[in-house]
Amino acid sequence: MKMNAILENKPALAPSKHKRRLPTELSIFLVLIGIALIFEVFGWVVRDQSFLMNSQRLVLMILQVSIIGMIAIGVTQVIITTGIDLSSGSVLALTAMIAASLAQSSEYTRAVFPSLTDLPVWIPVIAGLGVGLLAGAINGSIIAITGIPPFIATLGMMVSARGLARYYTGGQPVSMLNDSYTAIGQGAMPVIIFLVVAVIFHIALRYTKYGKYTYAIGGNMQAARTSGINVKRHLIIVYSIAGLLAGLAGVVASARAATGQAGMGVSYELDAIAAAVIGGTSLAGGVGRITGTVIGALILGVMASGFTFVGVDAYVQDIIKGLIIVVAVVIDQYRNKRKLKR
Repeated sequence: MKMNAILENKPALAPSKHKRRLPTELSIFLVLIGIALIFEVFGWVVRDQSFLMNSQRLVLMILQVSIIGMIAIGVTQVIITTGIDLSSGSVLALTAMIAASLAQSSEYTRAVFPSLTDLPVWIPVIAGLGVGLLAGAINGSIIAITGIPPFIATLGMMVSARGLARYYTGGQPVSMLNDSYTAIGQGAMPVIIFLVVAVIFHIALRYTKYGKYTYAIGGNMQAARTSGINVKRHLIIVYSIAGLLAGLAGVVASARAATGQAGMGVSYELDAIAAAVIGGTSLAGGVGRITGTVIGALILGVMASGFTFVGVDAYVQDIIKGLIIVVAVVIDQYRNKRKLKR
């Protein structure tokens, strides 16, 4: 493969004679519309209510999607490099606990750090982001330096970060956060933060050297290394960004709930991976867009809200979500096989 093809994320193949198809993001968006309309019909048939016209339900759904979406944006970049990150939900919990412990009100007599209450809001925010960044950097360093599979490295971080979150306060929640901190999670702020993050990394992946290197490593790691890309350093950067975004999600989640709890973020890593895969990110690496991931997160949000709306049991929802992940991976594998045959 030529170096130009690597850096531009374009395979050096002859033009395809196949018919042009709809862009992946547009196809996924049409699926989102179709799912929403199905629940709208079910709503009128089963409950004689509108699914889409309930503003409170839609607001709650979008707020939840925003937190999952922040994680998913980082996970998408990891998957593009042929990696995986199973630690993001636990990192969210750890960062939520640490950030919340530095955002407690002086009126609370059982504060984790009585001498560190009513701090300026930037201190707990920076602390939370720093913890997430550190966790991601550890993941990336272990993977890049030792060469162990990302699945194992991030699984270890998943268990360790959750354990640290519980150990930090002996399993007790962190409560009574000051108003300046909780404002981060109120109103439309989580959605605004999510959209800003999505725009930043959409631009970074499509129009910067960072994005070109990310796709190059996922497309052919050995060729990327031969072309002069410092693969180890770039992998550390990618995993660090994923950890940073998990930390950001932890800050927003704790601010929204006005508490930090060690049980936060359970299975969020799976939701984030599902959002990325449903959004068209290939587990084989080298393929994926932030726009697709955003739509994938919306699909998960609409389905969760829709199933609750029509009365589907929460356990059944988990079963369906698992089936959706498997189907998405099967479709991804099918796409990859068709590309190889061309």
